[in-house]
Amino acid sequence: MRFLRKQKKSYDRAMDWFKANMVTDKGIIVHTRQPVPYPEVTGYFVPTLYQWGETALARTCTRWLLSVQLPDGAFPAPDGVPYTFDTAQVMRGLCAALEHGEQVEEPLRRACDWIVGQIDPAGRLKTPSTALWGDIASDLIHTYAIFPLIQAGQLLGKSDYVEAGHFVQSFYKTQEPLVAFNRLSHFHAYAMEALWELGELDLANRGMANVEKAQRKDGAIPAYPDVKWVCSTGIAQYALVWYRLGKTERADGAMTYLESIQNNSGGFSGSYGEGAKYIPGAEISWAVKYFLDAYWQKLHGDPRND
Repeated sequence: MRFLRKQKKSYDRAMDWFKANMVTDKGIIVHTRQPVPYPEVTGYFVPTLYQWGETALARTCTRWLLSVQLPDGAFPAPDGVPYTFDTAQVMRGLCAALEHGEQVEEPLRRACDWIVGQIDPAGRLKTPSTALWGDIASDLIHTYAIFPLIQAGQLLGKSDYVEAGHFVQSFYKTQEPLVAFNRLSHFHAYAMEALWELGELDLANRGMANVEKAQRKDGAIPAYPDVKWVCSTGIAQYALVWYRLGKTERADGAMTYLESIQNNSGGFSGSYGEGAKYIPGAEISWAVKYFLDAYWQKLHGDPRND
């Protein structure tokens, strides 16, 4: 039996981890030390589940997400407070559900209306709280909230949502710190994927050039440019972006490294190595999501690259 487990593909083991750590009839946990369902990660896991053919799981997650939507249209973080970033990630899931025939138009519109209400006159996205960000995140992660607003507008036939998304895009693309690899890899990688989604390929390539300089011979990428420890999610996200940018050798190296550190459970700890500071010792759900996304890209590519 042990031999058979070892022979299972790394992506199958990762999906097994999701199934083992999904709260029954709800969503995926935050991490193994906080085993409560997490709307944000459950939301952006829904497209991943559809992509891997796990339609029943995607629908279960969607039903639970609809049950926790707040009266104003936002979605709560585990602390019960609505965050702009979290709501946008649930919108990714609702967009995928809508594309697969689920009747989620009204809740998706309510979420979009709430997001639009967070846009300030300059185009910056506000958020009711930053308490869970600590000192390792900034509002630059809101670049990853733009595409779901634009996508929702396109799916719902609401041009005002699309225009609002492009207005926010015009603000964040001019922020000088956006592309620099000067923060935790996970949060920098959110911006890199967002730039790819939005067609800002010059900016995405500029940011990823900084990551290339930091990548080690074994494929690892440090969590920050000046540390030795790694953030598993950041590496998976960078692999995904590299595949989408056609940097296959870089991406393959990152994936080989991730497979070498994948836990026996199929999951990934938040960080590894001496001095690791990003949720070390607990298996986090978002690392599995991006590992599965990157592996899908490795195996199948993306139709937008054809």
